[in-house]
Amino acid sequence: MSTKPLRRTRRDLVATAALSLLGVAAVGTVALTAPIRDAHPQPNTEEYAAPSSLEAAPAALTPAWSERISPLLGIAKPVTAAGLVFTHDAHTLRARDASGEQRWSYGRDDAEICSIGAAWGSVVVTYRTGAGCGDVVALNARTGEYKHTRSSDAEDVVAAVASNDRIGTLSPRRVELWRSDLVRTVEYGDVEAKQEPELQPHEECTLTSALTRKEVLAVTETCPGSEGAWLRLQESTPESSREPTITGEVELPHPGARLVAVGETAAAVYVPGATPRLVSYSTEGTQLASREVATSPLAEDDAPTGVFSPRTADLPTYITWFDGRRLYLLRPSDLSVVRVIEDAIGTGTAGADRLFYPTASGIAVASPDGERVERTLGVERPGEPDTVGLAVVGDTLVERRDGEIVGYAGT
Repeated sequence: MSTKPLRRTRRDLVATAALSLLGVAAVGTVALTAPIRDAHPQPNTEEYAAPSSLEAAPAALTPAWSERISPLLGIAKPVTAAGLVFTHDAHTLRARDASGEQRWSYGRDDAEICSIGAAWGSVVVTYRTGAGCGDVVALNARTGEYKHTRSSDAEDVVAAVASNDRIGTLSPRRVELWRSDLVRTVEYGDVEAKQEPELQPHEECTLTSALTRKEVLAVTETCPGSEGAWLRLQESTPESSREPTITGEVELPHPGARLVAVGETAAAVYVPGATPRLVSYSTEGTQLASREVATSPLAEDDAPTGVFSPRTADLPTYITWFDGRRLYLLRPSDLSVVRVIEDAIGTGTAGADRLFYPTASGIAVASPDGERVERTLGVERPGEPDTVGLAVVGDTLVERRDGEIVGYAGT
């Protein structure tokens, strides 16, 4: 074998130079098109210390601050975490404290916000790009610092699905949930680019609503060959995220049946008809409670996106649902109706051992079970808002209504 060293020819040098230029061009292209170049994070490295919560119900309310916001599907009450409330326009999320002061922000020039949610000490923002609402970032709720990101193909329009344990999105085609590191725990529906066939049991169906809590994901859907709708109850964290584990299913008599609440072991659906009913089922599909109810304007309206997002809120001892005219207080164990508050115009919140809920004339201060109203705090609103939801942030009552978030200071 010859030991004579190999010589680099002119052709070798030309080829090496060409490959180098291609590498530089590729890196440059990635850098120029990467979403991070269009992001404008303004974190606050000083971790926010949440103030003590409302200690006494106020005698009166004064508007302290407000901000115009963009509407987001599936969000009808203030999104809060770590003593902060999150406001937003089409591109930028802002964290504000009880006084309205901005603590941090995160925005993108190249993409619009699809949905936001809060869990695990994070706020999660989903952005719409050329691949749909599939760019997701999780930020530390107290500082705005990056925690996790994910990117995948998604629908152009989605509704938020969120609980304290999972966050995700819903469209008529599919629903998916993520855990705290934004790894998908489950996807259900018509999945593109299937890695294995026949993992989705009902991909021919169209989703109409979805809710999640703890280890439960509940959906309603309409399917070819069925005159009504189906309620499917499944695990939010199956063994494989690509193969749903259904624990119970119920065929409902009306195609307009929609989810309105979910508990740790039950789900409740509104069933339209000549005599509408509110019916709850266990996660195995056994009926737990049924009650005749008034017509729900929200549940029976045709949703522009094809999916219904119920206006729900949690209280210390109840799960609540606002049907468009009245507020239902439901028992968490079986989602049976405990009380109906007829003068509510949205979902309420708890603070200072009281229930606060919005009315046409202001904000009612009631006993925790909603049985007795102590007084109504006068609030002026422009017109008659379609969406009203309350939260307590520190000692401030925060109201989300059509296109606006308002913070009220108590006296």
